[in-house]
Amino acid sequence: MNRHLGGEAYMGLGGGIVSAESAKNLAIAEDLCRRRRPEEAVPYLMKAMEDPNNLDVDIQIAFLAPTTREGLQMLEKTEERGRVLLKRVLSPTCFDDDGEYAERFWSLLETRPYMRVLQAIVRLAVECKEYNKAADTMIEMLRLCPGDNLGQRYWLGPVLCQAGRYAQALSFAQAWLNLGNAHYPPRGGCKFDPPSQAPLTEPFIQKNKGKGPGGMLYTAALASFKLWGDCEIARQYLKLAASANPHVLLKVLGKVDAPKSLNNLPRQYNGPEEAHDYLWLAQDLWMVPDVWEWADSDIEVKSYVLKKCSRVGCNNREVRVAEFKRCGGCKEAIYCGQTCQREDWKEHKPRCKELQQRKDLMKSMMNPGRPLTMDPTDGPILATADFNHLPAGMASHFRS
Repeated sequence: MNRHLGGEAYMGLGGGIVSAESAKNLAIAEDLCRRRRPEEAVPYLMKAMEDPNNLDVDIQIAFLAPTTREGLQMLEKTEERGRVLLKRVLSPTCFDDDGEYAERFWSLLETRPYMRVLQAIVRLAVECKEYNKAADTMIEMLRLCPGDNLGQRYWLGPVLCQAGRYAQALSFAQAWLNLGNAHYPPRGGCKFDPPSQAPLTEPFIQKNKGKGPGGMLYTAALASFKLWGDCEIARQYLKLAASANPHVLLKVLGKVDAPKSLNNLPRQYNGPEEAHDYLWLAQDLWMVPDVWEWADSDIEVKSYVLKKCSRVGCNNREVRVAEFKRCGGCKEAIYCGQTCQREDWKEHKPRCKELQQRKDLMKSMMNPGRPLTMDPTDGPILATADFNHLPAGMASHFRS
């Protein structure tokens, strides 16, 4: 969610409800934090705080707090202040379901700082393992903006599972997976109708096999298994999830350590970066013995994660999950050994360089002003209020 692009770039933070001076000081402070110089950012943050309408400065300060919990507590107070601000700027009924602003918060520039506060609360609540708070905050975000311009649907399913709310997790996933011709489900999928245990239809399977939203399918598979055990619909969801994004089960069945942080690299749909972030949220749930054994017991599921050597002419296929090694450059080609990798280098080199250059270009676009070539481990540090690495859409309608 980059507020330096789109409507706020032209009309100011919150459509102009924040003074230009305060916004300028915040921008300087955030740049210093991105360059890992938070001590120098403090004076600019203090100046930015002189405008009480600048909610984004509280987000930045929260991520600089001594502890994550202190940052979360601070943002909870900011959220209360934000509600008062919006009721004054928009309408006393702006949060009501039947009000004129219902379900269109993100299309109003004035609401965006408040929505960013909620998004930051989600992030810190997850860090604190306060999963119910994180889930309830996302549910509120989807009530206000059911089209989910902030990408919270990618987090809510796994977080509901972490909170033990498996029926809600499955209901939510099914709402998004069964959209039909709608752009989004009612209340962003948070009506929480009773989940269906009926086996998946053949048209649904064909529509999602190899191309459905992996995170949603994994949520549906896990939640179905936790609710009803090794049933037909649970296995159907698991097979679809493995076919759509095998990178998740590759790590789970290979018993690779769970990610310690989110992935800040450019991502592709159902790619390893999406798998990384899903596993950051939920890998521990898949490592529970009965869940792991269930996933490992399905021959078709394992067929999606047992890889074949990338060198043309080599027919070797893995016997164990994660047995072969990936190319260290592009992370996509897989080889059974160094001999095949060396023999294939002349053929693979152009493609490898192309993939690396594409990722470098996307990094540069995500971080304007940075040099094109970056270390693969580089990325926005936690002490910044920019959530550019999270999925986010741009609203097409603004308040006149």
